[in-house]
Amino acid sequence: MTYVLITAAGIALCSLVGAVIGFLFENIPPAVEDALSGAAAGIMLCAAILGLVVPSMEFSAERALWLTPLGIFCGAFFLSGINLLGPRLTGSIGMKNGDEAANRHALLFVAAIAIHHFPEGIAAGVSFGTGDLSDAVTVTSGIAFQNIPEAMIIIPPLLKAGTGKKRAAIVAFISGAVEVAGVFFGYLAITVSRGILPFALAFAAGTMLYVIVDDMVPQTHARGSGRLSTYAMLLGFCLMLFLVAN
Repeated sequence: MTYVLITAAGIALCSLVGAVIGFLFENIPPAVEDALSGAAAGIMLCAAILGLVVPSMEFSAERALWLTPLGIFCGAFFLSGINLLGPRLTGSIGMKNGDEAANRHALLFVAAIAIHHFPEGIAAGVSFGTGDLSDAVTVTSGIAFQNIPEAMIIIPPLLKAGTGKKRAAIVAFISGAVEVAGVFFGYLAITVSRGILPFALAFAAGTMLYVIVDDMVPQTHARGSGRLSTYAMLLGFCLMLFLVAN
């Protein structure tokens, strides 16, 4: 449980660091923003494969050929459904610039970040159920590192939409707190029943892979910085490989 508490604190700290950077650099160049998101996607991809998919197949044994893919697809379907419900679940967060289109874009962007934080937190909590600390470190490090650019890029849209700095900070805090809650939820679920561990690991991997492919990669390629973002993603992937190897 001590490692889970440390993980939750580390994830929250990375979110805080990212939010502070967002306030310091309100007008981040799009190319830099896309490169940071690309690197975060690469880190998450490596963490999902090495820390979740591989252990899921190992624990599944002879069931690996169907149980792990099933878990991955269930995780992706779950997050897809959450994203569809997201706009209906969001409320006003104090946007006052009068541009309804810009306000809606900022609101949905913030909602998307917050919504996918919960299953990411679950992935971190579930990873501790393997009993292999290196797997847990791989996954939680990937999630924590990508929280920095995510928390950073969540601030400028809020400020541009007229949200005050205080309220923007509160929104960023809530977004990070959702992920911390997911950490404890995932850990407690595995503690109750280790029999679901292979499926849970694959499910968590599915949520992370969905976020990368459906959300992070398209955003990094939408403004003309696709090539830079691709190499940044490869750099992030190799960085995580280096951390795992050491």
